[in-house]
Amino acid sequence: MLERPSGIPHESGCYIYRNDRGVVIYVGKARSLAQRLSNYFQRPDALDTKTRTLMSEASSLEWIVTNSEVDALILENELIKTHQPRYNMRLKDDKSFPFLALDRRTPWAQPTITRGKHVKGVRYFGPFAHVGALRRTLDEVLSAYPLRTCSNAKFRLHERQSRPCLLFDLGKCAGPCIGAVTPEAYGEIEEGFERFFEGDVVELRTRLRSRMDDAAATQRYEDAARARDGLVALDRAAEGQRVVLDDRSELDCFAVSIAGTRAAVTMFRVRGGRVVGRNALLLDLAFDETPSMILQRAFAEVYADGTLIPRTILVPDGVEGDDLTASFLAHLRGGPVNVVAPQRGRRRHLMEMVRDDGTEVLRTDSLRREHDHNTRSRALQELGSALGLSRPPYRIECFDMSHLQGTNYVGSMVVFEDGLPKKSEYRRFNVRSVLGNDDAGAMREVVARRLSHWGDAEGGEKFRDADLLIIDGGLPQLGAAQLACEDAGVAGQVELVALAKREELLYRPGSSLPIALERGSESLYLVQRLRDEAHRFAITFHRSKRGKSMVREALEGIPGLGPSRRDALTTHFGSLAAVRAATWDELRLTPGLPENVARTLYDHLHGVPSVRLTKGGAGDE
Repeated sequence: MLERPSGIPHESGCYIYRNDRGVVIYVGKARSLAQRLSNYFQRPDALDTKTRTLMSEASSLEWIVTNSEVDALILENELIKTHQPRYNMRLKDDKSFPFLALDRRTPWAQPTITRGKHVKGVRYFGPFAHVGALRRTLDEVLSAYPLRTCSNAKFRLHERQSRPCLLFDLGKCAGPCIGAVTPEAYGEIEEGFERFFEGDVVELRTRLRSRMDDAAATQRYEDAARARDGLVALDRAAEGQRVVLDDRSELDCFAVSIAGTRAAVTMFRVRGGRVVGRNALLLDLAFDETPSMILQRAFAEVYADGTLIPRTILVPDGVEGDDLTASFLAHLRGGPVNVVAPQRGRRRHLMEMVRDDGTEVLRTDSLRREHDHNTRSRALQELGSALGLSRPPYRIECFDMSHLQGTNYVGSMVVFEDGLPKKSEYRRFNVRSVLGNDDAGAMREVVARRLSHWGDAEGGEKFRDADLLIIDGGLPQLGAAQLACEDAGVAGQVELVALAKREELLYRPGSSLPIALERGSESLYLVQRLRDEAHRFAITFHRSKRGKSMVREALEGIPGLGPSRRDALTTHFGSLAAVRAATWDELRLTPGLPENVARTLYDHLHGVPSVRLTKGGAGDE
């Protein structure tokens, strides 16, 4: 492990770890370098697993002193972009959304819709959620602000011919190719076009109405008609922009959504109370980054192209009190920024919209990765190589346990073939031999019962032999699975690996050294999906079993109410709580439940003392 160098300064700055090949593997920032770096140079057993893995690979450390912590944050972002260290979170722009680009590199600015890389000298608006809606909006706005949309080659052709195209006749181009508009007038059109996509609809509407009224008053009826048509088109285009706040609100709203080692930062740009743009950034997390750390990286990316930062920025709870975040934004803006976490009202509702959008971005990205055959093949090859397997694991089975304080112990087995779940071969296990809280013992029983069918593909279970068994847990559970292999007489024939729940590190039999899959890699994503699916399957089974146990305990001992009627009762009402809340008439009319049993049940649930009827009709308690 790397030894602590001497002379680490106490000033703020950035620190850089390199491996033995000189490759940068981690970049960090600190208010005090000496204080921050002291956390890395401790006994290995005092470090968390991720930091211990980093330090085991690092062979050199260097640092750069800065004037302030904000400068350190700016430098950190630049270094991460330059070196892309494997242990830093990786941020990727979501390129699947369209932008509106206004190309100012020619004398006559030209708007186009693009999904490509941003180019210097071109102003971008967006991104927008739906390209169809953007095309309709652009078509309406061009009626109010007729900028040219033709290619440069077509522009030069009409310029030589001194004849305009059809868009000029439709009023959707000002005709600069034939000199129908002066550069000054075209600049005013360009300004109005920009103001609309910045969200300033109110002032533009006022301008057009004033122009229409002035032209009508001076009997310039054609100019008044053009202003009127532009006003109608502007209103139609503005309808496509969703009003979320009042007409004066100008802010950006950010939310962070996290799923495993993946995170999405989504941002809605609100101008004039309307959502006029949206950004979505995907990140591969490395260490336990906080939302503040994630947003700092996102701010540097979102505002890197010179996009104007509004005075107000909405952030999730827990971020608004971060002085470094506020200082960093103030530095980018060149003025104060009000960082707010909304708690109620429309702004809170907007924050929930942005957060839900981030959740959808993660879900869409997950589906894309799951259904891409090349991506799945790469994941299996990466996993096989990292674990030292002779070939990529086509069939993988993952095991997990679930219980409540040692009761209702259950196990689950999920199966993935070619990187996709094969739900027909999922299995659930009621643990029989373990009493009390003993995950390792329960894992041994469940794996042994699975292995009892090993090599018997034609048996009743029709299981194929798996290429890899993943045990959800650490070294104790791995040891239990090895004992299960010995119990089944297949020791040495089964490839095993344990997945530590918290650190997401893998352990192989015969070694206590963990295997860390590349953060953001397809192999790690596949392992996480297996683990999450096994956990979901186990939890679902456990809840079902626990619910049946509660029903049995609550309804046990009632004369005439055996297991079949208990099941029919809970199926009819849906839950034990619904049975408790049922009225006498509802119980009496339950199909398959005799009236005398229904009366006994009702009295039992409502604490009524039991009554024994005599021949005379009198009741004795």
